[in-house]
Amino acid sequence: MSFGATILDADGLRLTKDEVAFFREADPFGFILFARNIDTPDQVYGLCSAFRDAVGRDAPITIDQEGGRVQRLRGPEWREWLPPLDFVQAAGDDAERAMYIRHRLIAHELKALTIDSNCAPMVDIIVKETHKFLRNRCYGTSPGDIALLGRAAADGLLDGGVLPVLKHMPGHGRTNLDSHFDLPHVDVSLDTLRETDFAPFRALNDLPMGMTAHVVYEAVDEVPATLSREMMQLIREDIGFGGLIMTDDTGMKALSGTPAQIATRALSAGCDVILHCNAPLAERIETANAAGPMSDAAQARAEAALAARRTPDDIDIVELNAELEALLA
Repeated sequence: MSFGATILDADGLRLTKDEVAFFREADPFGFILFARNIDTPDQVYGLCSAFRDAVGRDAPITIDQEGGRVQRLRGPEWREWLPPLDFVQAAGDDAERAMYIRHRLIAHELKALTIDSNCAPMVDIIVKETHKFLRNRCYGTSPGDIALLGRAAADGLLDGGVLPVLKHMPGHGRTNLDSHFDLPHVDVSLDTLRETDFAPFRALNDLPMGMTAHVVYEAVDEVPATLSREMMQLIREDIGFGGLIMTDDTGMKALSGTPAQIATRALSAGCDVILHCNAPLAERIETANAAGPMSDAAQARAEAALAARRTPDDIDIVELNAELEALLA
């Protein structure tokens, strides 16, 4: 039987009875955690167990643990990280190794809680128009350098037993609006996009999972990438991404329509799974009902992604921390 074509969240620190019943019936592919779901290590561990008990399997659980402003696990229980751009600049010539260590240490903290996915690396390119909500979450301005740093981040997560989620395909960096609140447009040529924005994603097209951008690329069509058949075809064929594609949060204001309408359009465009977050239970139910079970192709990609989960390699965390401090110094 196919997984439900959704990734869903919970209202609080523990599942309600209604959420348990809903998850049991909808059988979402996986789950995502936010700051409202985080208190203590024992509590997070228990919530992850409750998610998986509800669906009766080892469902993937993801989180946004980029560092800086977008970091759900915070001090004093967990390590506080510089924003990615600040970190890369602090590491200088050692940025590639530092990014690997950073994400290997993040993976170590996540796996201790049984969180086995992270919505990173983010390989959007910085240009002069890049909105401040995104700028210091990026890794730089050079597609080649971004690709190297993205690969280091992904390898660090994978070596720690955590599945990376490549985002935001096919590139969010040229936007001057925050897609949480508005629908951004990008008006450069397709050739420019291929040479710059698409390039880091193409270099990392073998990663197991990726996330779309709620952005209109006017050189392709007038539809946000998440809902665009033409853009999804470019992601599959031009960028060559063969992994599982999840939407960015379909509850963001960049997309218009009911939750059911958005879910149906995204799946019809070619997305594999709908990420719907920060919404009342009724909306989550509406989204899950509209999404239904995964298609055969999506199910195959989902199973391939799950098969990419590894047992963490054996490392000395104290030694790795010391190496990172030396690189940053």
